[in-house]
Amino acid sequence: MHAAKILQRARDVLDIEARGILSLIDRLDESFVRAVNLLHACKGKVVVTGLGKSGLICRKIAATLSSTGTPSLFLHAGDGIHGDLGMIMKEDVVLAVSNSGETDEILKLLPIIKRMGLTLIVITGNPDSTLSRSGDVVLNTAVKEEACPLGLAPTASTTAALAMGDALAVVLLEQKGFKEHDFAMRHPGGVLGRKLLLQVDDLMHRGEELPIVFEETPMKETLLVITSKRFGVTGVVDAQGALIGVITDGDLRRGLESRGDIFRLKAKDLMTQNPKTIPADVLAVQAVAVMQQHSITSLFVLENGGRKPLGVVHLHDMLKAGVV
Repeated sequence: MHAAKILQRARDVLDIEARGILSLIDRLDESFVRAVNLLHACKGKVVVTGLGKSGLICRKIAATLSSTGTPSLFLHAGDGIHGDLGMIMKEDVVLAVSNSGETDEILKLLPIIKRMGLTLIVITGNPDSTLSRSGDVVLNTAVKEEACPLGLAPTASTTAALAMGDALAVVLLEQKGFKEHDFAMRHPGGVLGRKLLLQVDDLMHRGEELPIVFEETPMKETLLVITSKRFGVTGVVDAQGALIGVITDGDLRRGLESRGDIFRLKAKDLMTQNPKTIPADVLAVQAVAVMQQHSITSLFVLENGGRKPLGVVHLHDMLKAGVV
């Protein structure tokens, strides 16, 4: 096949699959609403079952449901009839996916599903099939043609089933009031999880790492604190331990330029008053926003409702944690 034909064939495949998905839009009806309501009312978990290529689609549907607030797992239909039915409990809902609706292994599960009194939702390309007749709700995902030129390999049909599963999951998450924080709780290792779960308290330096001097501390000692703590900044506190200012590397350079011998000064003489601070119990991503807004690289963390510094957080900490 020459290049033009390869590209045309690929376009044909995408066009067929796109038309398959688009055909589902006008087919959505009260059955979809019932399916969503049944899944929303499920007190157990959603057991998604299928075989072959449909089984692979089932795995993805189960994963999407679980990550968006609907506990779900995949049951391989073949394994189900050989012992894995034990994972199904009384209050579960079964979601069966089969394009033909005649998959033997799934049909063999039906007597047990019915005996347990479980709700059965069917996603199929054959609404007149044996599986469809057993379902409490049937979602028709029939496509006019497969993208496979032989009409054998499941292509458009599996894409349509996957899209229907996504539609169920997305509508369910909205109906449940599922928010970004809920998503992050299920993805603590991902970028979103880090942004929406990590708090300033998780990343701040405290105790002996905290760069602090008193307002009467001589500049020589103040410079040693800034250098030894390696944050490029120190907090300045009054006699009661309340933060009243900060001294940065920039303050030192400006002091040398404007005042000459800074070693005759005290910390209060060079400090920047009313520094930007942040509470410990806010999200780390909020600390990043404050740093960006004011073009600074560190923030002192204060106790809630007070002025005493609990710690300091640096932009580098955010970078290392993947918040930025």
